[in-house]
Amino acid sequence: MALTEQALLDALKPVIDPNTGKDFVSTKAVKNLRVDGGDVTFDIELGYPAKSQVALLRKSLIAAARGVPGVENVSVQIASKVIAHSVQRGVQLLPNVKNIIAVASGKGGVGKSTTAVNLALALAAEGATVGVLDADIYGPSQPTMLGIDARPESSDGKTMEPLENYGVQVMSIGFLIEPDNPMIWRGPMATQALDQLLKQTNWRDVDYLIVDMPPGTGDIQLTLSQRVPLTGAVIVTTPQDIALLDARKGLKMFEKVGVPILGVVENMAVHVCSNCGHVEHIFGADGGKRMAAEYGVDYLGALPLNLSIREQTDAGRPTVVSEPDGEIARLYMEVARRVAVKIAERAKDYSAKFPTISISKNT
Repeated sequence: MALTEQALLDALKPVIDPNTGKDFVSTKAVKNLRVDGGDVTFDIELGYPAKSQVALLRKSLIAAARGVPGVENVSVQIASKVIAHSVQRGVQLLPNVKNIIAVASGKGGVGKSTTAVNLALALAAEGATVGVLDADIYGPSQPTMLGIDARPESSDGKTMEPLENYGVQVMSIGFLIEPDNPMIWRGPMATQALDQLLKQTNWRDVDYLIVDMPPGTGDIQLTLSQRVPLTGAVIVTTPQDIALLDARKGLKMFEKVGVPILGVVENMAVHVCSNCGHVEHIFGADGGKRMAAEYGVDYLGALPLNLSIREQTDAGRPTVVSEPDGEIARLYMEVARRVAVKIAERAKDYSAKFPTISISKNT
C-alpha cells in the first residue's frame, strides 16, 4: 500500500505541543509535507520561540512518523516565526517592533524590573530578537541590571541606536543622565521623554519589546498604556495583601484602555533557607494565584525570594545569564514561554494589509 500524506498527518495528530496543549496538525503548524518513496520530510512552524525544546519536539515527531508502515527516513525542520499581533484600537504599531509587552506593578519594591530583565533574557535565550525599554524615568535600573555603562550613538542627530548586552537591545533614560542626578520632571515632561525614547530609537527587527513600566497607575502609566501599541501586559506582584491591592489597580487600568492581560507573576513567593532548607512564605502564600483566578487571567508562575537573584542583577548579570541551567532560570524560562505562547494565540495584526487612504481636495 502506497504511503500517503494523509496517513502521515493522521500519525502526527496525536503528538501534542506541550506549550499549547494542541496538536501540530489541526493548528496547521505542519508545513511542506513531502513523501518520496519511503522518505518523509516536513517542517514545523511555531508561533513562539522555543530553542530549548526543539530537540525533544523533533524526537517525538520523528517517532510518530516512523510508526507509519513504509516510512524509512524522516527529516523534520522546526522553526519559530514570531509575527505582529493586534494592539489597542487606534494605536499604530512601531516600525521594526512586532510585539510590545508591558511589565507592570501597582507598587514599587515587588521585583518588577528584575522580572522584566530576566523575562527579556529568557525570550532571547529561546531564539527571539528582544528589546528592553526602561520606562521608569524617575528610577531607571535596567542599565545597572544589564551591565551597560555607555551613551547611545546617533548617526543623524535625530534618532538613537539602542545599546546592547547579552543579545538584548536596550534603551533607558539612565543612559542619557548622570547616575546621581534626580529627574525632577512633571508628568507631561516625563511622558514626552518616554515617547521619544520609544519612537526615536532604531530598534532592529524586534520580536518582543519588553517595557519595564514605572510603578503605580498615575498619569505616566495611563498615558503610556494609551499611546504605546501594547500586545499585552504582565502584572508582577508579591503574595502579600498590600501589594495585591495595588496590583489589582494596575490590572484594571490596562483593562480599561483595552490592553489584554497576559498573566500574573507572583514574585518572592517563597523563601528557602540556604542553611537548613526551611521553607517559609514570608509575604504570604498564593496571593498572586488567587488574584489571577479572581480576574480570570493566567497565572504565569511563582518565583522565590532568593539572595542570588538580587546579587546577580546588582552585578549586571541577571539570573538567566548567570546560571542559565539553574532552577531559578528554569522558572523564568517557563514564565517567558507562557507569555510568548499567550501572545501567539492572540489575533494577528492586519493593519499592514490595508492600503493607506488619503483624501485630497480637487481645486
